[in-house]
Amino acid sequence: MVSVSEAGASIYSASELAREELPELDVTVRGAVSIGRRLQDPLAELVKLDPKSIGVGQYQHDVDQPALTEALERVVETVVNKVGVELNTASPKLLAAIAGLGPALATAIVKYRDEHGAFATRSQLKQVPRLGAKAFEQCAGFLRIAHGSEPLDSSAVHPERYGVVAAMAKDLGVPRKALVGDSALVAKLDPARYVDAEQGLGLPTLRDIIAELEKPGRDPREQFVDVGFDPEITELAHVKPGQVLNGLVTNVAAFGAFVDLGVHQDGLVHVSELANRFVKDPADVVKVGDRVKVKVLTVDLARGRIGLSMKALQAPAPTPAPMAPRTFNGIRLGK
Repeated sequence: MVSVSEAGASIYSASELAREELPELDVTVRGAVSIGRRLQDPLAELVKLDPKSIGVGQYQHDVDQPALTEALERVVETVVNKVGVELNTASPKLLAAIAGLGPALATAIVKYRDEHGAFATRSQLKQVPRLGAKAFEQCAGFLRIAHGSEPLDSSAVHPERYGVVAAMAKDLGVPRKALVGDSALVAKLDPARYVDAEQGLGLPTLRDIIAELEKPGRDPREQFVDVGFDPEITELAHVKPGQVLNGLVTNVAAFGAFVDLGVHQDGLVHVSELANRFVKDPADVVKVGDRVKVKVLTVDLARGRIGLSMKALQAPAPTPAPMAPRTFNGIRLGK
C-alpha cells in the first residue's frame, strides 16, 4: 500500500486548469485522477498548484504575501529546471516553470505540438511562434526528448555544446551516439584537452558534460521508498494507544511535527516528545519528508487528534556523572 498526500487536490479539481484537462469528469473524479498522477510523477502534478495550497509552514499567512509568493515560485522553478522536463509530454504549467519560457511560450509550445506532432529534436523549438534565439538558449538545456532523432537531446547537454561532444567522439574514433551512456568510453576522455576559453568551455563545464554523457538524463531526485504503513491501519478508528507505527513527517511547526500514519488524519509529535533531550526547535530533529517510527500515546476520535511520541522509542539519555566536590587546601567548598 502506498499513501499519497491529497493536500490541495480539491483546489486543483475545481480549478480552470482541471476543467481544461478533464472537462468530461466530475470534480471528485478529477481530484482522484490528480492524486493518482502524484504517485506517477509528483513534480509534474504538484506544479499545477499554488504552493501555498499544499502547506508551507505554520506561519505562511503571517508573512509578506508577495515576498512569499516570489520565494515559492523561485523554489518551484529551481526544482523543475534541476530535474528537467520531457518536451513531448509536459503540460503547459510544467513548461512554464522552465527558464526562458513562461505561460505564453509554454502554451505556444503545446499548441505547436498538438498541430505538428511530437518534437523530433530540440532545434525544432525554434519554429514555435515567438520563441526566439534568447529563449531557446535559456530553455533548451532543461528540456528532454526521449527516443528523438538527436541522441543528445535526451540529456542535459545544451545544444550549443554538441560540437565539443562531436570532437570527443572523433578523438575516440566512434560515432557521437556511441558516447551517450557508455561509461567505458567516457572514462577515456580527458576534459582538459577540450578547454576553450573563447567558447566559455572551462573544466567545470566539461566535467559536467562528461558526467551527463556517462549517465544521460539521470534523475537527480532520490529513489522513491515506501514508508511502510501498516496495511491493517487505514482509518482513525484503527489507531490505538501503545501501537508502534511507521510514519512520514508532513509538516514541522514550532510546537512539534505532524506525521502521516496512512490514515486520513495526521498525528502530532509534540516538541517535548521528539527526543529524550531538550529540543528548542523541532526542525533540529526532523524535517518534512523524513520517515520516522512513532508510538501512539493518545487517540481522540471525537476531535480527530492523535498524540504521538518518538522519544518513547529512544534509549534513555545517559545520566551525567556527578561532579567531584571542589576543595581548597583540603577544605571542601560549598555543600
